[in-house]
Amino acid sequence: MSPVRIIGASYVGVPATAELPPEPIKLTAMESLWVVIPMLQHVLLYHGADMPPFDDILHSLKSSLATTLSSFAPLAGRLVHLKDTGDVGISCSPSDGVRFVVAESDADIRRLAGDEEHDVRVLEGLVPAVDMSELPTAVLAVQATRFQGGFAVGLTVHHGVADGRSLWTFVEAWASACRGEIPAATPTFDRSLVKLPGGQELASSILRKIAPNLPSAALPSPIGEDLTSFTRRTFTLDTQDIQRLKQRIAQLGEAHGTPLPRPPSAFAAIVALAWTSYARCKPFAADDDLLLFFFADTRDRLDPPVDAGYIGVCLTGCMATLPAAELRSERALAAATLAVQDEINKMKEDPVAGWNFMNPALWASLDRMMNISGSPGFMAYQIADFGWGKPRRTENIRMNGDGQVAMMRAGDGQGVQVSVSLLQAAQMDDFKSHFLIFLE
Repeated sequence: MSPVRIIGASYVGVPATAELPPEPIKLTAMESLWVVIPMLQHVLLYHGADMPPFDDILHSLKSSLATTLSSFAPLAGRLVHLKDTGDVGISCSPSDGVRFVVAESDADIRRLAGDEEHDVRVLEGLVPAVDMSELPTAVLAVQATRFQGGFAVGLTVHHGVADGRSLWTFVEAWASACRGEIPAATPTFDRSLVKLPGGQELASSILRKIAPNLPSAALPSPIGEDLTSFTRRTFTLDTQDIQRLKQRIAQLGEAHGTPLPRPPSAFAAIVALAWTSYARCKPFAADDDLLLFFFADTRDRLDPPVDAGYIGVCLTGCMATLPAAELRSERALAAATLAVQDEINKMKEDPVAGWNFMNPALWASLDRMMNISGSPGFMAYQIADFGWGKPRRTENIRMNGDGQVAMMRAGDGQGVQVSVSLLQAAQMDDFKSHFLIFLE
């Protein structure tokens, strides 16, 4: 029997009073890259002794979603291929709506929310399934799943329409509406805010290269591997862990003649720890160049800056490279931190230099690359209280890479949650031993 059973589905429409864009919203070049890598999925788990009846929860979630779509109407639309121009855009009409799936599960939600090791089979069933390989496709779908003593909210959103910051902006607005409060941010879907050289023609040229068979948007790639084949674990670093890690990095830098010019950020320190653990848990040759890839939000760094409430994709890629031998040496943590900081500094100097991450060198090196997603700045636990307390756990479901790390602010609002995906269970055990030894 499936661990998660679908028991119904309906659509939540946009209120008749909402203002819809008169024409499809064409994707920018930054967004066009995601047409063939569309899935962005997260799940939030809630449990407690005083949860209201599930039917009451459903009513509140649906009514508040409708309220939220008044300001987020394009999320209820569809992503379409505009044949006349070759572009891809978000089409909105009064008949559109967000598919709302209702499910149930006999799994133990307390264990699901508390275990370090993920039950990937159950977690994958808690987000709505959407086929995004062919246009037109839904932009957003949600799922509510009933457990004994709790429930889950799962979201699937097209990555060409929203990045992580956009997703959490929407969740915050939805949760605020469910609590009967006014959202803090006013969203905007105005793509003209993102100024890139080449404008719309650049977006069109990107689509011609990466998705030449539109409306088919399928990508034959290892990225499409079965999620359940991966081993995943989550570690939570508290503020003391992070402080000890920073001190250790500074000490190693001084001891081995590579002092850091400034104290590392939590992001740089944790990424360096993950990267060195990755290098040690896999049988790379000493002279193999290992890659580290991460995204940076460029809203505040573009000229002019993009509105904080922008719902779209505004990311640039950063790539660091070090030999496996160096990532296993005594100075590894300091060297890795310096490499991460160097990439961040380059991004600050030229925020759009790495926006086009669809290059052959990247795809050819997936077996030697650690991929970082998310950010310690994502306050999912703090903003996703729908009125029944903050989530007991939230996870990025689309961790389908052998060496992917997802980060967000921890449940206490101070530490950092680090989720790791590897293909081999034995390698995960090695990763854990290396990752935790520096925190002791």
